[in-house]
Amino acid sequence: MTEKHDLRIVFMGTPDFAVATLRALIEHNYNVVGVITAPDRPAGRGQKLRASAVKAFALEHKLNILQPTNLKAESFLEELKALNANLQIIVAFRMLPKVVWQMPEFGTFNLHASLLPQYRGAAPIHWAIINGETKTGVTTFFIDEKIDTGAIIKSKVTTIGKQTTVGDLHDDLMRIGSELVIETVKLIETDAVETTIQPKTEDLKTAYKLNRENCKIDWSMPINTIYNKIRGLNPFPTAWCFLENNEKNPLSVKIYGVEKIKEPHNIEAGKLIVTKNALKVACKGGYINILEIQLPGKRKMEVKSLLNGFNFSESAKLL
Repeated sequence: MTEKHDLRIVFMGTPDFAVATLRALIEHNYNVVGVITAPDRPAGRGQKLRASAVKAFALEHKLNILQPTNLKAESFLEELKALNANLQIIVAFRMLPKVVWQMPEFGTFNLHASLLPQYRGAAPIHWAIINGETKTGVTTFFIDEKIDTGAIIKSKVTTIGKQTTVGDLHDDLMRIGSELVIETVKLIETDAVETTIQPKTEDLKTAYKLNRENCKIDWSMPINTIYNKIRGLNPFPTAWCFLENNEKNPLSVKIYGVEKIKEPHNIEAGKLIVTKNALKVACKGGYINILEIQLPGKRKMEVKSLLNGFNFSESAKLL
């Protein structure tokens, strides 16, 4: 029987996506000696300080929590060293300085929500759907100087359905990611790790950080491009566009649930076709049928509810 290393783990992560992995480590009785997460941030109307999802979970389980603002600060580095960890696990955290990731004996590995080397970067789950991929996955790799370029330990593949939203895929990858981390820890624990250097490929797709500009819908694009963009941003951070109606200034609206209807027509791209029960947008190759929408200052609502009380002009269109 292989002798196991006595692991002392520091876990670093911030959002919900990371919680599933931390929970799996606790459920498998691993010794998590410290949890590093983002400082509490103002949120909501009252701008009250809110703890990260990882901190909330760590508090519930009485884990030791550190919330550094500067990962190179001497005070933080001393606290980290004092934990005497021999393995660090990173899930949805920020870039680490070399002095941090080089610290533990068995290294520092990261869980990334793509099949590396594809979709390195900040938003791999979103871009896989936006780009119309039919499969993606999760990868564990040892951290090095660059972003998401380190030696691959292990990966798992999952499929992306034709109607899968980023919310659906996020939850799927969160689950299989937590499983992959446990498999990876078991390899490290028993000295069974074999890594693979990431292949150099010409056709690299990048998971750029999302911003207001690249979340805007261009209604002149083909129907599949628009459909994939909307579902790749639903429910967060959400695709948006302008509604030109009777108002002096166009309204900024968010588009959530949609269906695509492929059929030829000669209607101008972005033109709204409004009926008693439906709100369709003309685009290249057919129509996007909007099911859920959010107007400025309002809650997200089903289009059927909107049509009961909102008046669209004959010339209404989305820009």
